Amino acid sequence: TPTVYSLDGLLVFGLLLVCTCAYLRKVPRLKAWLLSEKRGLWGVFYKAAVIGTRLHVAVAVSCILMAFYVLVVK
Repeated sequence: TPTVYSLDGLLVFGLLLVCTCAYLRKVPRLKAWLLSEKRGLWGVFYKAAVIGTRLHVAVAVSCILMAFYVLVVK
C-alpha cells in the first residue's frame, strides 16, 4: 500500500505542510501571493503557516521525532 494511506505517512505529510507553509510565510512575495486568503482551500495553507509559526518548538520536536521514527523504527 502507498505510504500516503498509512497514519505515519499522513503525519509526515502534515508536518511537511506545516513546515513548508511556515517557511513560505517568511518570504514577503510568497506571503502576499500564497498566504493572503484566510478561507477556502488557500486558507488551509494560511492556517498551516500560523500553526507553524506559533507552535514552532512543538513542530520542530515533532519533526525530529518523526525523522527518528522513519529512519530507525520503520
